[in-house]
Amino acid sequence: MAQHSHPPRRVAQSPKQNTFFGGAAVLAAGILVVKLIGLFYKIPLLNIIGEQGTADFGNAYNIYAVLLTISTAGLPVAVSKLVSEANALGRQNQVRRTFRLAMALFLTLGVLSFLVMFFCADQLAGLMHDSMAAPGIKALAPAVICVGCLSAFRGYAQGHGRMTPTAVSQIIEALCKLTVGLGLAYWLVKHGADASHAAAGAITGVTVGTIVALAYMLMNFLITRGREGNLSDDQPDDASAILKNLLMIAVPITISSSMVGIVTVIDSSLVQGQLQRALLENPDTWALYQGIVDFTDLEQALKAWKAALPQGGEVTMALLEQSMAGQGGQAEAALALHTTLEGISRTLYGNYNGALNIYNLPTSLMAAVTAAVIPAVSGALARRDRRGAGRITGSALRITALVACPMAVGLYVLGKPIMALIFPSLNADLAGPLLSTLGLATLFVCMMLVCNSILQAHGFVNLPVAIMLMGGVVKIFTNYHVVVVPSMGIYGAPMGNILCFALCMVLDLVVIARVIPRRPSYFQVFAKPAAASALMGLGAWAVYGLMAKGLIAVGKLCEVDRATQEIVGLSRTGNGLAVICAILVAVAVYGILVIALRAITREDLSLMPKGEKIARILHLS
Repeated sequence: MAQHSHPPRRVAQSPKQNTFFGGAAVLAAGILVVKLIGLFYKIPLLNIIGEQGTADFGNAYNIYAVLLTISTAGLPVAVSKLVSEANALGRQNQVRRTFRLAMALFLTLGVLSFLVMFFCADQLAGLMHDSMAAPGIKALAPAVICVGCLSAFRGYAQGHGRMTPTAVSQIIEALCKLTVGLGLAYWLVKHGADASHAAAGAITGVTVGTIVALAYMLMNFLITRGREGNLSDDQPDDASAILKNLLMIAVPITISSSMVGIVTVIDSSLVQGQLQRALLENPDTWALYQGIVDFTDLEQALKAWKAALPQGGEVTMALLEQSMAGQGGQAEAALALHTTLEGISRTLYGNYNGALNIYNLPTSLMAAVTAAVIPAVSGALARRDRRGAGRITGSALRITALVACPMAVGLYVLGKPIMALIFPSLNADLAGPLLSTLGLATLFVCMMLVCNSILQAHGFVNLPVAIMLMGGVVKIFTNYHVVVVPSMGIYGAPMGNILCFALCMVLDLVVIARVIPRRPSYFQVFAKPAAASALMGLGAWAVYGLMAKGLIAVGKLCEVDRATQEIVGLSRTGNGLAVICAILVAVAVYGILVIALRAITREDLSLMPKGEKIARILHLS
């Protein structure tokens, strides 16, 4: 009994058990570095491959993400758990047999996923209503096998308490993606490749990255295994028993992890299909994109197809697909029309995908909070310290609100100028409003992620999955019906994100209020960050507007060539200067207001890296 009671006393005496350290810190730091590298990858990439290439890249990657999650989501956790348990008991033979069986399982799933992606690439691309995504899907196919093996090695290392190899391999993977992917995409564009093959070149960097990362993990495995010494004399469990245990742990995690990817694929497919249907069946939709899309080719292709039809009738997507399956001039005209429609939807969806890339950045900052919450809350509950768990829960929610509120307001206020600055190859008139609307969803998705971690730390593992499934259904239903509305079109696509994650956040908060004792006051969580963010947004809007007018006036006085000015009425340099100044003012205003309103406490900062030091600098109590 003494051996079991001693560790909790040590944990209770150590103030750093509830901070962002240890294995979680290593993994979270690795995730943040990977996300930063991804930022330097995505921004130039989208400018290299353009609007349609961005759509092709996104569609191929979404397919890959689903198959990758199905192949690898739950098994690394299962391997890590079983290896850790066996290792703690000194059962090295059990560890090795578990690893070998897991590797065989990973390889089997990886090969099956590879065969589906490589030999069914055209069908998968058709499923996404983007036939030009097929080269990218094929280029990604080998990565599924490599990532499967990577997952086995990572689970094995984590089961031995070694988190650094996983973090290092992820960084290697991201760096290869950055250098090889960008370099190959740039080379292909310079040599006249079309957008789809440039996107496939960029995606090849992902495959190369997985191969190099796998080589590193293999070397690490061989080196560490050599240090482990000879086999022990334990009798390992039967292979069937180990496989059963692996699957019992992995399957529920895989199902929950796959949910987001599957919903994303379904939503992406429906949005692009509905865009094409609206453009074909309701020409009133064209007015929404005037100045963004040239409809000359579509008008001519539509006339040619109608002329080839045997008799007049209602123009529908079903009739077009039926015509494409026929023969002769009618089939050729139908194919030409379908290709034109697909090209326009790729342009529109490419801008939306570009906005999604910026919208997804704030969620990566939640890695530090979510990585700290689960072990901190779990540790407090293990010590039967419900009050401490409640304090940690409150701090996590307040920190998330303090980070997410200003990001949401900032994206909403500066959506268009941010897109014009970061992605000049996209259309800021289209992508800017999309980013502004998506910005509103930032608060909901960040809060949802942390709420999920809180619920999981309290033992409610499946409840967040069920809530996310409900939100996914709402997202798909909303986008399916909104995108075809002539006055909404692609601009309605972010509505699904807002409703989906708002519902998830509200339900999560309701559950937390009902099942978790000593939860914080939600008014205290949201009131001060919301007030500070609103004033910050007003300041950013005013600064940008004043600077934009001033720079335009200076440009007129200096007789700047108007043809070189961007959509926002500024040269790109002027727009960048105005955006940076607006952001700096916003940061200063928000920081001052947060401190003045005492919106954060020393206890809140204790969850974060160097939190105590920051609290002393800010003189927080």
